[in-house]
Amino acid sequence: MIALPSIRKKLVAVVMATTLAAVLVSVGLIIVYDLRSYQRSLVTDLSTQAELVGHMTSAALAFDDARLAGENLALLRTRPMVRSAAIFDENGRLFASYVASGAPTTLPSRPGGSEARIEGDHLVLFRPIVENGDTIGTVWLRAENRLLARTLDYLGIALGVTLLALAVAWLLMHRIGRVITTPIVAVTGIAREVVATRDYSRRAPRIGNDEAAELADSFNAMLVEIEQRTRELEGSNAEIAREANERARAQQEIMRLNEQLEERVDERTLQLALANAELANAIDEARNANQAKSAFLSSMSHELRTPLNAILGFAQILTSESLPTTEAQKKEFASHILKSGRHLLTLINEILDLAKVESGTISLSMEPVELGEILRECRTMVEPLAAARGVRVLFPEFAEQASAMLLADRTRLKQVLLNLLSNAIKYNRDAGAVVLDCTQVNPGRLRIAVQDTGMGLRPDQVDSLFQPFNRLGQEAGAQEGTGIGLVVTRRLVELMGGTIEVTSSPGVGSVFAIELASTAPLAGTIDPAAQPVPAPARRAAGEPHLLLYVEDNPANLKLVEEIVRFRPDLRLLAAGDGPLGLSLARTHRPEIILMDLNLPGMSGLEVLKELRRDPRTGAIPVIALTASAMASDVERGIEAGFFRYLTKPIDIDRFNEAIDSTLAHLRSALRTGPGAAGGMAS
Repeated sequence: MIALPSIRKKLVAVVMATTLAAVLVSVGLIIVYDLRSYQRSLVTDLSTQAELVGHMTSAALAFDDARLAGENLALLRTRPMVRSAAIFDENGRLFASYVASGAPTTLPSRPGGSEARIEGDHLVLFRPIVENGDTIGTVWLRAENRLLARTLDYLGIALGVTLLALAVAWLLMHRIGRVITTPIVAVTGIAREVVATRDYSRRAPRIGNDEAAELADSFNAMLVEIEQRTRELEGSNAEIAREANERARAQQEIMRLNEQLEERVDERTLQLALANAELANAIDEARNANQAKSAFLSSMSHELRTPLNAILGFAQILTSESLPTTEAQKKEFASHILKSGRHLLTLINEILDLAKVESGTISLSMEPVELGEILRECRTMVEPLAAARGVRVLFPEFAEQASAMLLADRTRLKQVLLNLLSNAIKYNRDAGAVVLDCTQVNPGRLRIAVQDTGMGLRPDQVDSLFQPFNRLGQEAGAQEGTGIGLVVTRRLVELMGGTIEVTSSPGVGSVFAIELASTAPLAGTIDPAAQPVPAPARRAAGEPHLLLYVEDNPANLKLVEEIVRFRPDLRLLAAGDGPLGLSLARTHRPEIILMDLNLPGMSGLEVLKELRRDPRTGAIPVIALTASAMASDVERGIEAGFFRYLTKPIDIDRFNEAIDSTLAHLRSALRTGPGAAGGMAS
């Protein structure tokens, strides 16, 4: 137990503190008052002495008698408190001085102000010497300032008085405190015994007739009341304990039932959470499938409309009586129709292949296939395509592949290799190279790699490569392609138990490699080298009414060129991709821009945004000419800011009407001043 201070000690502490405070305040006030009086007395005495010295030396100053002034100052020897003095003439020069024995010889060089000031342990005073109202000099006195010594003396006296007062107060309280604290100590002792023994029959004695005696009576009355209440409580405790035991048993039963209920609720909650999670996953899968379906249908619609645009467009020219054509033109247009029709057939076949692969209805005949024979057939089929581009195709020696046998479907393996080789040629540089390499990964796996020297792919293009209608992510849109072949190729390789991977470096080329199970290893490996060559640049130009057409499909570009050729008031400038279109628009400032939306690398919407940001091209009306014909595509195009929105296949009459109405709008804008062009759909 922590020992608490007694009442007697508290009383002694209070009296001692009060006495100390009273003594300190009283002595402090006396000391401060005396020191202030001493300071005033010292300043007054020094001022009187300065005036007396000035009066005595006024005659010496008047007659320029420095000796007499020095003798007058020497009289200050009778004032030991004055340690040094000096007389200055009216010009402030030192006239006479006095320094007491043992005092510092430092004297001021010039007289200062007339106020007294303290310098260290000395008091310094300047007083002017006035004669007949004129100041003829200055007296300077420096006297000892014994304020600090006097203060220390007073502090010693104050300390002695304080100690004496505290001693007297302590002796008085030591005697008187017993009378005050004895009744309280008696009550405290009884209270401590009651707490320790729980014996409420004890009573405190009554001492005296003061408040302490009344406290003892009240304490005894409280003990009587507590004793009665204790008996009553002890009588009821047994009943309370019995009821508490019964309640405890009931509470335990309730807790057991609650635990069982909580277990059941947790089980049902977990089942509900699992069901909700499964439902959410199913909803997400359905939503993703619906979005993928919409995106696929939109892309497929665009790809189907692209060749149809050329077919129907050139067919309209051939059948139109208002557009006469020569025999050479008819033959050329028929060639374009035939080429686009074949492309459309290829597209339909690849879509059917993709549908079979995705639905799982395609059937494979897995058997040992001789690799050398497959490579010879593929080489025969791709060499004409490569020769037309000036691309070298390097195959390994067939003799070394004769023993290699792959476990695959022969037809589908040939389809995979032809797709990879044709892509490598199609998207290669002119006069580039394609290298086919075969490597035995391990005794049971064979790797076939197709390397090209094309423009290569960026990492983001590689990530989206195996998506329908992607076209290898190439930015050079001069080559036709469905973009479905790689999707089908990957699924066929996977169905044959293999894998496909792509590595690419922008500006260097790409490598497409497949791995399949082999039943017989290679006799050796080949490591041929290819030397890429740079691709040539393309340029096109035209004049007023100047139209710029940004289109990556050669057949569609040719169709628009032929339509414009029948209009002598129009000149066409063509660009094969978005960046070139931006450059030509900024350089030639065409009156109208025709824009395809599905451009490689940079879409038509992105090109439109760049045109609007540039003050040089911001006011040029842009007409969308695209195969993206769904209602959502048209709405998005108009919101993006296209002046008109034309869909493929091209309706020549509507095309001419759109050009004429845009030119009329431009002429009207020139007459009425510049203004914002409103968007219209067609």
